[in-house]
Amino acid sequence: MTLKIISAEQIEFEGTVDSVTLPGVMGAFQVLKNHAALIAALKAGTMTYHVDGGETVERAIHGGVADIKDNVVSVCLY
Repeated sequence: MTLKIISAEQIEFEGTVDSVTLPGVMGAFQVLKNHAALIAALKAGTMTYHVDGGETVERAIHGGVADIKDNVVSVCLY
C-alpha cells in the first residue's frame, strides 16, 4: 500500500509500506493492506510505519488527519 505524509509545506514521504500505526484521537490504530475506507483525526503521538523491505520508521507528530482509501494512506500533518 502507499503512504503519503503531507505537511503544509511539502510531501514529506511517499512510498510503499506494509503497515502504518497512527495515534487516533479515539485510540491508536493500525492500517494494513485492503483496510476499509476511513477518515480519522490524529492526536499528538508517534506514527510508526514499516517500509517494504523491513525498515521500521517512528516519527513524532503533533496531530493531523488520516485518509485511508483504496490502499492509499494519506496523512496530513498540522
